[in-house]
Amino acid sequence: MESRWSDMEAARAVARYAERGVGEDLALRTYTARLLGADPRLVLHGGGNTSVKTVMRDVYGDEVRVLCVKGSGWDLATIEPAGHPAVRLDPLLRLRQLERLSDEEMVSVQRANLLDSNAPNPSVETLLHAFMPHKFVDHTHSVASVSIADQPDAEEICRRIFADRIACVPYILPGFGLAKAAAAAFEANPRAEGLLLVKHGIFSFGASAKEAYERMIEFVTLCENYIAATARPRTKPQAPELEAAPASSVLPLLRRAFGEAAGAKWPGRWVADLRNGPQIEAFAANEELRLCALRGPATPDHIIRLKGRPLILDAPPRDRSGLEGWAQATTRAVADYARVYEAYFARQNERVGGIKKPLDPLPRVVVIPGLGIVGTGRDKAEAKVAGDLVEAVVRSIVDAEAIGRYEPIGEDDQFDMEYWSLEQAKLGKTAEKRLARHVVAVTGGAGAIGAATAKAFAAEGADVAILDIDGAAAAAIAASISANTLGVQCDVTDTASVSAAFARITAAFGGVDILVSNAGVALTGMIADLPEETLRRSFEINFFGHQNVAREAVAIMKRQGQGGVLLFNVSKQAVNPGPNFGAYGTSKAALLALVRQYALEHGADGIRANALNPDRIRSGLLSSEMIAERARARGVSEAEYMGGNLLRQEVTAEDVGRAFVAQALMRKTTGDVMTVDGGNVAAMMR
Repeated sequence: MESRWSDMEAARAVARYAERGVGEDLALRTYTARLLGADPRLVLHGGGNTSVKTVMRDVYGDEVRVLCVKGSGWDLATIEPAGHPAVRLDPLLRLRQLERLSDEEMVSVQRANLLDSNAPNPSVETLLHAFMPHKFVDHTHSVASVSIADQPDAEEICRRIFADRIACVPYILPGFGLAKAAAAAFEANPRAEGLLLVKHGIFSFGASAKEAYERMIEFVTLCENYIAATARPRTKPQAPELEAAPASSVLPLLRRAFGEAAGAKWPGRWVADLRNGPQIEAFAANEELRLCALRGPATPDHIIRLKGRPLILDAPPRDRSGLEGWAQATTRAVADYARVYEAYFARQNERVGGIKKPLDPLPRVVVIPGLGIVGTGRDKAEAKVAGDLVEAVVRSIVDAEAIGRYEPIGEDDQFDMEYWSLEQAKLGKTAEKRLARHVVAVTGGAGAIGAATAKAFAAEGADVAILDIDGAAAAAIAASISANTLGVQCDVTDTASVSAAFARITAAFGGVDILVSNAGVALTGMIADLPEETLRRSFEINFFGHQNVAREAVAIMKRQGQGGVLLFNVSKQAVNPGPNFGAYGTSKAALLALVRQYALEHGADGIRANALNPDRIRSGLLSSEMIAERARARGVSEAEYMGGNLLRQEVTAEDVGRAFVAQALMRKTTGDVMTVDGGNVAAMMR
């Protein structure tokens, strides 16, 4: 591992932050914290913490000693100076005199001594940072150091690697007790330049930001070198006997199993993140390594994101009949996992006095030989965090087993971390958005209505895939929404293109819950004068295109077994045709019949089918030129033309997006046709 420190970049950081009134100490603290956070071998998703001891002025203008330490909710990869809230140091140091301090008392003291009361809660390891006398303190959960820390003889290995440069601290739950133990370990070896926390991670100290950072890089490199020098060769794992089915076939069945195991008590929809590649596949194929993961989490932090152990399944077969049998076995396996977890909770909760509230019993990591490892979450972002952590855990386990034995914390310690009072206090404080856990596919997603609809669903907590014949435009709209929004090239008139697009969506998220079938084209001309190819083209896009995507979505929804929603952009032309729009109106009238047919035939599957009839929406179908032409033809202004409805208001693409969301939320409505036109008597449905 190489140092990424740059004198030039460090100076630029100091100058840049100085313009915002940030001192050099905190500027350099921010710079090296981001260096640590940029390397996934060191830190992932909010893990690790960093600090600097410096002097700041309080509200009276007096200089006070402070500890600027990473705050809750900040990620080292993107941290800014505000992510290291300043806490008065002297009151923190006095706490070491106490025999006991509860987590709640610790948090209260830390918050009471913030220079800025609006700052985030300081790290739970604030006191450990405070009790070390060094100016800069860095902490990571590096992959290599965890492989060392999770050895049964971690302390002996630590001495072999570092001699007396690092003090070893036995496992203690993060908080006051760990801070005191770390301080005692350092004072027993005051020449130590860092700490190895057994079953946890590694610390480095320094008088400067550069010294602390480069010591961390050196220490981790020494761990890597030790692993490389002492690792036993491992026999190449055998591939699974059965060739696994593709992810697009398997993941919807996994979602079904989760839903059935969750029952009515727990949320049943989960989003997936599949990880594969040579190391993941080798791990999943090797029974010995798979079973190692059942021993517990690589670090205490992981249990909060990953639970204590993964669910391990059999390899799914490729043939359809065998796949259904695999699906049934998977449902039983998820239900068994949930029962085992509930027994674990009951057993451990009794140990601590029955005071804890149970978390859901479903796995966050699923190992599927032949396919890979799946992280699950309430949304793609959470599932992706699980996936990233799983990849790090796999590397730590493989290396730990290569040099000795992977031996993480035991069940009691796992429960104490998973049901830590500070984590329990968060339960119920953040309500899920209305469409959290749902995956939405929007066709014609790069157009005005499609983009507005995608954004409306994302604002409600859904994960979104944007499909458009212009793949680059779909990707651009997706990027404007979030890093986890998917842009996919798809020609809705081409069944192969549609199948490939939905396979990508399913592999990316695990399935599809809501389809917004929005792609369309408005071809003009008198119906009697239309070339046959024009009429056929209109039906290919405005009828068969919708049928192609709906058929694909329904197949996925049925495999998931959790119902679903089909939403169609039909248009008022279906019931209130206009002159020279025969190709458009007739194809849209056929589409309206298609909507009703889906509602009729798939209600028993829990799949709802509803339609929107928008009118006069600025979009690719109703361009600025067309608006101007129609306004002139009617002798009115463009504003009067666009507001030519009962409400005298222009209807926007955003209004259509919100209407699609409303239909998705109407849990007991199917076969509905909703107008979004500001009021048009001739287009009213009833």
